[in-house]
Amino acid sequence: MDNYYNDFDKEYQQKLDALFQKLPMFSRIGAAAYKPGLERVIRLSEAFGNPHTKFRSIHIAGTNGKGSVANMTAAMLQAAGYKTGLYTSPHLADFRERMRINGEMIPKEKVVEFLDRSENIHLADNPSFFELTMMMAFDWFASEKVDYAVIEVGMGGRLDSTNIITPLLGVITNISFDHTQFLGDTLPKIAGEKAGIIKKGIPVVIGEADEDIERVFREKAKEVSAPVIEAYRSPLLSECIHDRQKGFVCKSPLIGTFRSPLAGDYQKKNINTVLHVLDRLRKLGINITDDQARDGIENVGCYTGFSGRWQVIRESPLTICDTGHNIAGMTYNMGQLKTIMDERRAGCKDAKLRIVIGFVADKDIDHILPLLPRDAVYYVTNADIPRAMKAYELLEKFKAAGLSGASWPSPYDAYRAASQDAINSDATDTSGNPQDVIFIGGSTFIVADFLKKYIIPSEGIEF
Repeated sequence: MDNYYNDFDKEYQQKLDALFQKLPMFSRIGAAAYKPGLERVIRLSEAFGNPHTKFRSIHIAGTNGKGSVANMTAAMLQAAGYKTGLYTSPHLADFRERMRINGEMIPKEKVVEFLDRSENIHLADNPSFFELTMMMAFDWFASEKVDYAVIEVGMGGRLDSTNIITPLLGVITNISFDHTQFLGDTLPKIAGEKAGIIKKGIPVVIGEADEDIERVFREKAKEVSAPVIEAYRSPLLSECIHDRQKGFVCKSPLIGTFRSPLAGDYQKKNINTVLHVLDRLRKLGINITDDQARDGIENVGCYTGFSGRWQVIRESPLTICDTGHNIAGMTYNMGQLKTIMDERRAGCKDAKLRIVIGFVADKDIDHILPLLPRDAVYYVTNADIPRAMKAYELLEKFKAAGLSGASWPSPYDAYRAASQDAINSDATDTSGNPQDVIFIGGSTFIVADFLKKYIIPSEGIEF
């Protein structure tokens, strides 16, 4: 039996490696992997029996927050007893994170089975990595007869592969600058691409939008007679107070008082969006009680395995990672770090902010560098993907921008150095606990590489 599992794990890894290498993958090669348009994925879906037509779905787009909103929505549905599929991207530590049913990742056996089937189907269009893995998720959700599937858009909306679905409800969290080479160089242009998920007669929840972006969404919705729910104009949060690094204590006229474990400042807007999603799902006849909604939001990580969003890795030294990687995400993160450091420095003036950071090579960091604090110590690194900006190249850009630090070969090496420096720092409280703060981010792939290797030690720090 042991030999069987050893042989199977080997087969699984070989097939997964082939999937990563054979098909164009955006995280690996960047723009060359981007294949906009739905004709190819429609043909791919037909080859697998159109699995997306066999389950009900909620479709979630946006620049930031769509992963958080998707996970909280799935968690509420699970808490209500519905068999719930969840498709998100990218993954952090395990490829199978991209597709879950009731929080459980797709079994390795199902991955191998699907890839075997795909090899026997003539795929003349050479689908992208995203297209084939999305089809894997849809095929699995259909075969397992999920009640609902929460589907996160990969990029954009109008031409995104996931846009073949006709959902019960659409959601657009917000609009910010990201992937401008594909989606447009102005916010209204980007909004136009995201608005592509708005379909005839299907209600859509808009998390936030300024006047120009709001106009884009309203025009598209009017064109296809889709009801628009503007969450930002009718807040369902009456109060949302930070509970240190543990998240928020919230009050809502919809479901009462509850806690959110998602501690990033930006989550307040995501929570308000999710409450509007809940309100609309109820109006569509989906039964989710107040207790179930609170349970889902409060225990989202337990229900879905959600991680990497303002995730507190350890308390001493305080270590946080977050996958926010564009201007809006970095602005929120740096603002929240400033608040933390102001509080710490009020009691310990020598407390330092230590940032483990890296970016992909095609990221426009010229607009991000000014957001970074000048008084932080930087541990510049790169993720283990070809698309990563090399640490030594990034360090030169940091130096030119007046940011001090050194380069490290991997995110985990950079973290270990930052941890050791924090422990050896003179900045401690009266009990001798380090008051330095470590932040890990800049790129989803930096956080992913770090989490793959990080193990919380039982006693102290072991290197």
